[in-house]
Amino acid sequence: MSTKSSCPKYTEEFKKTIVSLYQNGKTYSQIQKEYGVSSSALSNWVRKYSQVRVDDDTILSAQQIKALQKRNAELEEENLILKKAIAIFTPHSDRD
Repeated sequence: MSTKSSCPKYTEEFKKTIVSLYQNGKTYSQIQKEYGVSSSALSNWVRKYSQVRVDDDTILSAQQIKALQKRNAELEEENLILKKAIAIFTPHSDRD
């Protein structure tokens, strides 16, 4: 029988609230003392729930940015494959 660790489970709302406190000027140490959150958990939450304003109307979360980066890498790989295929199937003339 395995024993579960005594790590508390935090709700998404709590995590987002803590990140908001950090973004509004509270330090890691203040948040750790007041809420008993570990430094590593806080760091992970800040990375996960931070938002970036792209322009006046668009705000992206860290998760959305990560998904966009992953999709961008996939598209770059597909483009590279297509370029190689074009190079293979395009006839070359001696004048080039």
